[in-house]
Amino acid sequence: MHEEITMTGRRLIASCLLTGALALPAQQAAAKVPAEKAAELDSPKTTCMGAERAGSQSGVAEYSGKYVGTWPGLKKPNGYEPGPYADEKPLFKITAENMDRHADKLTEGQKALLKKYPKAYWMNVYPSHRDFGFQPWVCDTVKKNATAAEVVHNGLGIQGTSGAIPFPFPQSGLEAIWNVINPHRAWTESAVCDIADVYANGSIAWGRNKFMTMNPGNDPKKRGSYQDKVNAHFYTGYLLPERDRGFVAVGFQPNDFTKDATQAWQYLPGIRRVRQAPEVGFDYPVPPAGLRTVDDDYVFNGSPERYTWKLIGKKEMYVPYHNFRLNDTAIKYTDLIKPNTINPEYVRYELHRVWIVEGYLKEGVRHIYGKRRLYADEDGWMALWADNYDGRGELWRTAFVGYFYSQESATFHRGASIYHDLTANAYEAGYLTNERGENWWRLNVPLAPSMFTAEAAARGGH
Repeated sequence: MHEEITMTGRRLIASCLLTGALALPAQQAAAKVPAEKAAELDSPKTTCMGAERAGSQSGVAEYSGKYVGTWPGLKKPNGYEPGPYADEKPLFKITAENMDRHADKLTEGQKALLKKYPKAYWMNVYPSHRDFGFQPWVCDTVKKNATAAEVVHNGLGIQGTSGAIPFPFPQSGLEAIWNVINPHRAWTESAVCDIADVYANGSIAWGRNKFMTMNPGNDPKKRGSYQDKVNAHFYTGYLLPERDRGFVAVGFQPNDFTKDATQAWQYLPGIRRVRQAPEVGFDYPVPPAGLRTVDDDYVFNGSPERYTWKLIGKKEMYVPYHNFRLNDTAIKYTDLIKPNTINPEYVRYELHRVWIVEGYLKEGVRHIYGKRRLYADEDGWMALWADNYDGRGELWRTAFVGYFYSQESATFHRGASIYHDLTANAYEAGYLTNERGENWWRLNVPLAPSMFTAEAAARGGH
């Protein structure tokens, strides 16, 4: 009976745990950026994040960064808003019939979805915008990191000031993936999120979680070091499915994976006790459907240790961007959640320059993905899309995050996240808040570490 409870806990904890850590073979750290290179940040040529300010003849917008925590027409200090581009119409639609004309700006995952679901998946491409900027302290942190941050401990940690990316001018795959792991995000988040697992036969399995995180290093009043113990605290309490109701998991992810693994505690309603959670990380399947792995969150998170990372370079691509509407509280799930894929009429794509980072599974370690290809926005290093390959080199899964800009946190925030399994002909839509009303995302509302302890798990499970 005890083993059965433990395995149930493992399956549930995987939905909120990030990863643990193992030893890495020695890797050479890249040299720090010289002062004259760092001086290019926040200049007429380069943004404070190291992105190119200029647009392109093919349609990438020039960077303005003119909106920080607000935009014209904003009505509320928090909660859902349609954003400043709500009245725009698509410039064109990419379909299975015309995809060859746009192939150089499509990911392999996008091409696969267009071919596999020609009647269900298409891409509405809208005008490109780069109008949202960063708070001054975020830019100051990036400038400081430019000459001080470095990869340490054989790739398992970094030195630098938390709250913003460590490497605005990445010189290696490891520096690039640490940017992906640590973009500037909200300090805290709280929401009740729905999960829809849509199977090949059209059936849907629903889940619902009370979800909170707190990233101390993103607190503008405190911040800290990437050598501090805690990167992020997490809390998840299951509300659906009914069989899992009352299960609560809490814990934290470390900054440096040589010093700590992810620690978690779980309240098990069957025995009304809190237990230390067994280690769950990397490719552990996230319940209930197992359509994604623990380290698929944000399309990639956690320790980079199982892959050799390569920075491919920067390229113009059609990527999900400014997805306010995808997270609209007026949209009902019956209209949003469709067979084969989420309703593409609600997904906005734009042309942007993205960093392409690839991870190749190392010999002697295990992961179900033999290769990962990530597409991260040049303006903030949020990973927007991922294509994941199996051990034979075949494209297996593809995922994207529907980010929206949050007035409450003055940065982009993860919204609905879509994970396609091309082999199973199924997908998961997670972090859905469309029908949650007043429980829609709250961001940068003060939380305390005591809300993420074993005692908090016990309180939440009763």
